[in-house]
Amino acid sequence: MILQTKRLMIRDWNPSNDAVAAFDIYGDLAVMHYIREPEKSIETVQTYLEKRVERDRRCHNGTGSWPVIEQQTGELIGAILLQQLPDNQGNLTQDFEIGWHFRRSHWGQGFATEAAERIIDYGFQVLHLPILYAVVKPENQRSIRVTQRLNMEPLGRTNQYYGVELLLFGLTEITIIYHNAKTQ
Repeated sequence: MILQTKRLMIRDWNPSNDAVAAFDIYGDLAVMHYIREPEKSIETVQTYLEKRVERDRRCHNGTGSWPVIEQQTGELIGAILLQQLPDNQGNLTQDFEIGWHFRRSHWGQGFATEAAERIIDYGFQVLHLPILYAVVKPENQRSIRVTQRLNMEPLGRTNQYYGVELLLFGLTEITIIYHNAKTQ
């Protein structure tokens, strides 16, 4: 898959080629603070990416995780995901989440919002999903601001996913149409 925005390209992972750049994301304690423990080495990142690619292939539903490349530099600056949310036991639910992980050096530049807008469009237009969710730890103010820029509706706290309490945000195509109409 290849998707583009004004500044970004979203493509499939190549674990052996992407592991070094991905380590700058998945090995960074600040980036991983609200997600999970950081990876310890480039080799563990490569193994993680290989497992991720295989898991996405097994799901065979068009969802997954993809690297985000800055078109101007060709640099891998982040990852965007659209995947089924796991319940507290790790079983996949029928709820789909959008998420983002970006290098710290690329925070605050609108890249997460730009990539998420493109993946949201893909989720609604190509996969025909009825609703997309974002789950965010309550103290993760940066991600909460991204959900706000995406016009996601706050739905309160939930304990349904990942075995922790999270803030739940939702977005439907109707919400997008409504917000677009308001801004014109």
